[in-house]
Amino acid sequence: MTRDLVVPAASAGDDVSPVEVRLADVTADNWRDVVALEVEPEQRHLLASNVYSLAEASFTPAARPRAIYAGPRLVGFLMYEPGDTPEERHRVSIYRFMIDRRVQGRGYGRAALLKAIDEIRAMPGITTVSICYAADNPARVLYESLGFVPVDRDEDGDVIADRPLEGAR
Repeated sequence: MTRDLVVPAASAGDDVSPVEVRLADVTADNWRDVVALEVEPEQRHLLASNVYSLAEASFTPAARPRAIYAGPRLVGFLMYEPGDTPEERHRVSIYRFMIDRRVQGRGYGRAALLKAIDEIRAMPGITTVSICYAADNPARVLYESLGFVPVDRDEDGDVIADRPLEGAR
């Protein structure tokens, strides 16, 4: 499974609060807008396209593609999936994550990850969230600030970082 993530770390001057950001299903009404989201040219090598991700989700029943909104505005996309082996059933992996280039650096990535963690925490039996990223991905600072700790490397050499879920069901 390809795991691709990119989002810049939030700065002290961010102009959004987590309550303004929400996750929503990707639907017939918004999928074209999700596909139109873009990252900066120098970030493109860090992630699969959203159209590829949505195609993959259509063949992966457990995948949860999520549109990220700040108020009424679509600002990003993420996708996660629970583990499918007995030893991984307690874990959810966030393996796609991006914020549109036009709104990066405003705190939407941090807020969206916090919303995703809350959403995942509500899933019965899940005790760990994993995120996977290229070692040179600048978003690693964000992931570490949210409690993700590098624990391994995948078959492509990408960092796998885990975060335990406090208060998980």
